[in-house]
Amino acid sequence: MRRIYLCITFFCLICANLLGQTIPLGSPLIEDYLRRQQLLGKFDTTFSFNFRPINFGPDRMSVDSSIFNTSDYFQEEIRFLNGAGKVKILPPEFRFSYDSHHPYSRNDGAMIRSKGAQTLVSAGIYTEIGPLSIQFKPEFVRAQNKNYPGFPDSFDGQKWTQRYVWFNLSDIPERYGDDIYSKSHLGQSSIRLNKWGLSLGLSSENIWWGPSIRNSIMMSNNAGGFEHITFNTTRPQKTPIGHFEWQFVTGRLEGSGFTPPDTTRMDRGRLIYVPKIDDWRYFQSISLSYAPKWIPGLSLGFVRWVQAYSEFIKRTNDYFPAVSNLFRENDDNTGGRDEGQRDQAAGLFMRWLWTDAKAEVYMEFHRNDASGNFRDLILDSDHSRATTIGIHKLFSTKRKDSFIQVNWEWTQMEQTAGRLLRNALSWYIHSDVRHGYTHNGEVLGASIGPGSNSHYLSVAWAKNKNRIGGALERVVHNNDFYYFAFENSEDFRRYWVDFNIHAFADWEFKHVNASANIFYTRALNYQWELFDEPFVPPFLVPGTDVGNLHIEFKLAYKF
Repeated sequence: MRRIYLCITFFCLICANLLGQTIPLGSPLIEDYLRRQQLLGKFDTTFSFNFRPINFGPDRMSVDSSIFNTSDYFQEEIRFLNGAGKVKILPPEFRFSYDSHHPYSRNDGAMIRSKGAQTLVSAGIYTEIGPLSIQFKPEFVRAQNKNYPGFPDSFDGQKWTQRYVWFNLSDIPERYGDDIYSKSHLGQSSIRLNKWGLSLGLSSENIWWGPSIRNSIMMSNNAGGFEHITFNTTRPQKTPIGHFEWQFVTGRLEGSGFTPPDTTRMDRGRLIYVPKIDDWRYFQSISLSYAPKWIPGLSLGFVRWVQAYSEFIKRTNDYFPAVSNLFRENDDNTGGRDEGQRDQAAGLFMRWLWTDAKAEVYMEFHRNDASGNFRDLILDSDHSRATTIGIHKLFSTKRKDSFIQVNWEWTQMEQTAGRLLRNALSWYIHSDVRHGYTHNGEVLGASIGPGSNSHYLSVAWAKNKNRIGGALERVVHNNDFYYFAFENSEDFRRYWVDFNIHAFADWEFKHVNASANIFYTRALNYQWELFDEPFVPPFLVPGTDVGNLHIEFKLAYKF
């Protein structure tokens, strides 16, 4: 595939007809700025922000040049064929992050969880020949990958065995080996056929489903992009009953190739580490968003994804799993087929934009374990569910075109009390697809990870593309493991809770878009560890409380 990208890109340097581009996920400034402009009614209100990246051009998303001038961001470099042929240089990007005590990687694409310094460099070109578009934007990542305290040796063998339930059923290594990590990726590259606001093609771009800003449960840019075939809309499709957007994806998910910590540990004479099979995963999803014409600003969506090891797909010839078997009563377990070897999730999302109030509300409700039938779904609707709810609003100030921006988002990933009767395991892990819902060792959905919960509140001053603000965040790590490991001892003191204090800024200079985020974490009971001391009241027992400083900034150079 790499050779195909390079050959076609070289061919397009000879003859091209440019129509539009995409703003890669995670690019500094632009996406947050356009979302603010939509709250003000200055950006197409039929666009739901439920499918990203955003596409621009005559056959795609349109935007007033006074709001966002694409020619300033995507500089034309080559013209020929009397101006009909064009090639554009994409803004080179440089990203840097640093963690002082332990990794705190969140929604940073191909960058990994790593202590110490880490950089990502990306550059590329974009061109088109009629309906054919090519974007080549590879990424190179290098991380110090320093050693840091992981799951504690102070825990006994039983706790390690219980922790290995999650290590064995997901590919989320504590560390990417013992050396400096470096890797190149195709990054935000694609080859597409575009017509009538539709696109069919091959891509390795990051994608995002749903309206959430901080934690998207089903798909985000928490992990790097994966190679996939996509059929999607590039702008809302108008019909007599409203606007539709959709994406159908079939892709290939890869493992990290790294193991959990201390794989030589034994329990009752057996290794607690179970090696994963050496096979890639076949991934398929379908997602749809509908904006009814009778309720301006409202969009309603559905998403479902299914993954299975490639050998299972080949053996069963089940190449379209995302459009079959929504309920388990339709499972076909005959002829050596085992439907339990497919990992799947489905759910709903909603966003309601009110431009008169300069505000939006949004939510996601998803399940990672299919119901037996519709009756089972309505009887036990909380089974295996995860939820995000958010509010985003702008408040006017006395100064022209400046606002106070407020965003609150709450995400709940831990299992409900129904687990006592019907265990669904955690989100993003699976008993048969034992890499879990990951790519290259990172969760594809909410960055807080399996069994975790989050509250996030940010307040910022914003004017045009510039923004300065701060945020408070509370993250509770993997309560599913915590309850599983400590329910018998009834030890209620060990919640691993992070309190994060953020300071961030987005700023546009003449040729540079810059974003920075610095936050300090105070982690209480890091890795669920307490120091048990006799004759000390339970609430006064000290825990392993640690601090971590996270620094990140992004720079995009506009020619």
